[in-house]
Amino acid sequence: MFSGIVERIGVVSRVSDTPGERAVSIRAPEGWRFADGESVSVEGVCSTVQRRGARTFSVVYMNETLRRTTLGALGRGSPVNLERSLRLNGLVGGHLVQGHVDTTAAVLGVREDGDARIYRFGLPARYMRYIVEKGSIAVDGISLTVVEAAARSFTVSLLAYTLAHTTLGGKAAGARVNIEVDLMAKYVERLMAR
Repeated sequence: MFSGIVERIGVVSRVSDTPGERAVSIRAPEGWRFADGESVSVEGVCSTVQRRGARTFSVVYMNETLRRTTLGALGRGSPVNLERSLRLNGLVGGHLVQGHVDTTAAVLGVREDGDARIYRFGLPARYMRYIVEKGSIAVDGISLTVVEAAARSFTVSLLAYTLAHTTLGGKAAGARVNIEVDLMAKYVERLMAR
């Protein structure tokens, strides 16, 4: 479980593919130490640390994860948002994020709004039912507040700080991002259906 508050931007140092999976090595941020099996959010995807090196850690993704996320496009030098898992006695600065990405979305446009930028994302209608104005959404693992929810798109506003400290600040129209809709909305829908 995560809070959607990106701690650092990491850099992919190596990618290797084998049938059915992809191993990704990431340079560990200064001072970060991992235990084998520890969970870390990489671009919003809950990832299990498989191997630790002096300056790197490695995670492995199966085909289902590669199909549902943007991780299949990672290459050497790719920047990635990183967040360590929550401690139950810590602060939740964003909202509860599982790191179980629902789908990807395309950046439809970016416009300036003072010191902030408004990003519009296109999303299939089947996911839009979980998105409400002023509700929470995770985009590439970043906890954001929805500004506007339309039939097939939504907008968020990013502060200058978020633009500078996450990978989203470097993405333009046409880029794809990982989307995790609000966990509570999915559970409420499932309960109401029964």
